[in-house]
Amino acid sequence: MLSVGDPAAIPSTTVNRNQKRLFKIHDKLKSLDHAISLVEAELEYHRHIDDDAQRDASIGNYIDREEAKLTASDVRRFEKTLGQMTRKRDKLLAERERLLAGLA
Repeated sequence: MLSVGDPAAIPSTTVNRNQKRLFKIHDKLKSLDHAISLVEAELEYHRHIDDDAQRDASIGNYIDREEAKLTASDVRRFEKTLGQMTRKRDKLLAERERLLAGLA
């Protein structure tokens, strides 16, 4: 079944290249938004683990300090990944705005 926003619902002769690109960008944004939400949830989880590890390290032994280093690196890794994904999303949004301005 075809929906209103589905490019297949519009005759191919009326869909120009920019409109097709807009549909692709929309799909990429939808997928990226889902992935970002998963990474944000995972980051929050690792932040909680890191918080506990840092507290343990402040009163614990060298094993606790090593664990704290590992959990802190996990947090940094997820923050970096989230930053990369956010920048990619921002670029897609800018491209979408540029294409929409060209349609007007």
